[in-house]
Amino acid sequence: MATNLGIDPDLLETALAIGGEKTKKATVNRALQEFIARRRQKGLLDLFGKLDWDDGYDYKRERTRV
Repeated sequence: MATNLGIDPDLLETALAIGGEKTKKATVNRALQEFIARRRQKGLLDLFGKLDWDDGYDYKRERTRV
């Protein structure tokens, strides 16, 4: 999908320099991927302390083959 964006040229040049991508398009796509990944990770961190653990669960027993 073609999209015209007004991206801060200084930010884009910095991202190109430190990101290792060869094109502006690749740099922006990588930045969006990393943004999404970090937001998803933050969502997982919000779950800490909210899940109930089964202290009697034996993970080693679950590994055995039948």
